[in-house]
Amino acid sequence: MNITLLVNRDVASCLALNYLFNALPAHRLTVFYSARVGSKPLPEPLQRLKFFEQDFFNRFVFPLQLELADSDSVELLGFELLARKLEGRCFELNDINAAEGMRRYRESNPDLVLSIRYGVILKDAAIAIPRLGVLNLHSGLLPAYQGVMASFWALLNGEQTLGTTLHRITDSTIDTGPIIDTTILKVRREKSYLWHVLSLYEEGCTVMARAAQELAAGGSLESRPQMGDSAYYSFPQDEDLASFEQGGMKLFDPIEVLELAKRFCFHD
Repeated sequence: MNITLLVNRDVASCLALNYLFNALPAHRLTVFYSARVGSKPLPEPLQRLKFFEQDFFNRFVFPLQLELADSDSVELLGFELLARKLEGRCFELNDINAAEGMRRYRESNPDLVLSIRYGVILKDAAIAIPRLGVLNLHSGLLPAYQGVMASFWALLNGEQTLGTTLHRITDSTIDTGPIIDTTILKVRREKSYLWHVLSLYEEGCTVMARAAQELAAGGSLESRPQMGDSAYYSFPQDEDLASFEQGGMKLFDPIEVLELAKRFCFHD
C-alpha cells in the first residue's frame, strides 16, 4: 500500500516518523514536510522552544549524524537518513493546495494519508485524493483541546492526563473529524512541555500504524463523532506563558533535549 505522510520538519515529527517507519515496513512510504506551523511572530519563550524543537536538530544534530554515523549505528534517524531509507521519497512541501504542490502530492499516489503536525490545512481537493482517506494524529484529547499546542493548554489548565486523538480529516475545518481512537499519558509535573509532547507519540503512532494496517488488510475503522464541549486554542501569548512558568512548569529542559539528541547519534 502507498502511504503518504504529512509532517512538520521538527524533532517531534521526526520521532513520530521513526516509529511509523519501523511499524509499517511492508508499505511504500512517501514523506512531505512543512517548514513550520503558523506564520505570525512568536513570543520570545516560544522562539526559544522553536530553537530546541527545530533549529537545534535541523542545523546541528541531523547534519552531525550524517558525518558521524550511518543508519545502522544510531537508534533514531534524522530526516536525511530517513530519506535514504525511503529511497529519496522525503520532500519539503509547503504549498500542497496549490497547483504545483498538488501535482507533487498526487504523484505519490497515496492510498492513505497519515498526518502529524503538518503545517498546512488541507483543502477538499487534497483530502479527496487518497482512496482510504486522511488520518490525523492530534496531540490532544478532542474535542476539548482542538488547535495548536494542545498539550501546553492541558498542562496550563491543570489536567492530570494528556492524550492523543486519532481522527479522520473529512474537510478543511481543524481537529473536528470523527474519532477513531485515543491514547492517555499521565502528567509528570517535573517534566517539560516538550517532554510530554514527545512522550505522546510512541503510543499514538502505535495506534496510527495499527489503523493503517487494518485498512491495508481490507478492513474498516470504526469511528464516532466528537461529542461534548469543544474548545479551540491558538499559540499562547505572553500572559499564558507567564502563568505556565509561575505554575512551576517549563517549556523545555536542555538536559532532556540532549538526552534525545544522543539517540540520533548512538545506540544504547
